[in-house]
Amino acid sequence: MGIHLTAIHWVYLAFIVLIITLLIRRRDTTMVCITGIFALGLLAVGSLSGSVSGVFESFIYATKELMGTIMIISIIVAMSRVLIRTGINETMVAPLTRFLRTPAMAYWGIGLIMMVTSFFFWPSPAVALIGAVLLPVAIRVGLPAIGAAMAMNLFGHGIALSGDYIIQGAPKLTADAAGLPVTSVMAASVPLVIVMGTVTTFTAFWIMRREQQLGTFRDGLIAANNTKHPLTEPKDEGEGIQPISPGMKKGLAIAILLLFALDVATMFLLNLQGGDATALVGGTAVLILMVITLMAHRNRGLEQMTSYLIEGFMFGFRVFGPVVPIAAFFYLGDAAFTEMFSGDALPEASHGIVNDLGLALANTVPLNGAVGAVTLTITGAITGLDGSGFSGISLAGSIAQLFATAIGSGAATLTALGQVAAIWVGGGTLIPWALIPAAAICGVSPFELARRNLKPVMLGLAVTTVVAMFLI
Repeated sequence: MGIHLTAIHWVYLAFIVLIITLLIRRRDTTMVCITGIFALGLLAVGSLSGSVSGVFESFIYATKELMGTIMIISIIVAMSRVLIRTGINETMVAPLTRFLRTPAMAYWGIGLIMMVTSFFFWPSPAVALIGAVLLPVAIRVGLPAIGAAMAMNLFGHGIALSGDYIIQGAPKLTADAAGLPVTSVMAASVPLVIVMGTVTTFTAFWIMRREQQLGTFRDGLIAANNTKHPLTEPKDEGEGIQPISPGMKKGLAIAILLLFALDVATMFLLNLQGGDATALVGGTAVLILMVITLMAHRNRGLEQMTSYLIEGFMFGFRVFGPVVPIAAFFYLGDAAFTEMFSGDALPEASHGIVNDLGLALANTVPLNGAVGAVTLTITGAITGLDGSGFSGISLAGSIAQLFATAIGSGAATLTALGQVAAIWVGGGTLIPWALIPAAAICGVSPFELARRNLKPVMLGLAVTTVVAMFLI
């Protein structure tokens, strides 16, 4: 099951280390990622023209992969703009201010709501729904936008997605690869998910509050002038806005919430997940945007509809612009490499650059319970570097089976540990383009959000790994 690592693997690994180092040091990594793509292309095709073309093609590949997320964020922002300018948004969130009165209540309230919603529908559509409704409330009671992003991110893309107890996509993949029943992997993951979630969410909140008290807090806002966000800026009844009566605002607010609630019910009844669920939310937001724009602008509604969409897309692409080159590089670690360059450049038995690196690590360590747990955590984290979280968990399951056979126990625990590590790293808490939905809907830099998540997630993985050692 061993794999021969080539120069391509080592160059990719070297650039990963360099990129992570620069991110930690708060430096921009765009040029480094482009250089990495060029270097990998040169090694793969051996021609200058092919490697230069590969840079552009990798951008196209990354943009296609991210387009669904770009669209939902842009549309939600466009819809929110008209709701804010008409004052309907204030009417929608007013009842919630009774429950989310403090920054702490907002952080934990948003997090728990996000977690429950994500268990049923996965995090991406949940971010759009929850962010549009609860973010203005959180900002109003004093929770920074990046605090709301952390809550949605850690509870949704972290806790809910790593356990995946309702949809069961993640445990099914890892269990099948490890030759185990899905129920055994899910049962083994419960204590690990609880420990991981508890450590990360409490640590993240404590660090944020401590920095606020010391005066060293960075809000990470990327909206205009770093002072406001398109979902939370004060309403602006500018040119062409027709006043809407308080009664009509209340009726429209209730209708909008009912429409999104109907979306949730439809997702549940029709078993819509991932992209299908996101598309339903996005389509609903477009229809709401159309109706409210016509009501607010009357005979100027046709033109204003386009203006709101332009505002939304400008925001979406401003958020995603810096991320595309980085995503393009990391996507090369998986299927994108063979799609853009020759598959012959990698060994015949290759499962992709990232998976090859994880497999090579697993084959070079001694086998016992403690080392097995550490190796599965590192392997899961490495395979999560492509930003999907799911592409490498089958490999984690296979390696867990090998280790458990050699050790004589702990197959389910090791499998669950690899799953938790892969999804927490790649599913949307550390890789900048994977956590873009939460960052974008809150108007904060995905890089700043990734940096803020780094210490809590690393500490959580360390504690969870130690717990797993005792469970094996």
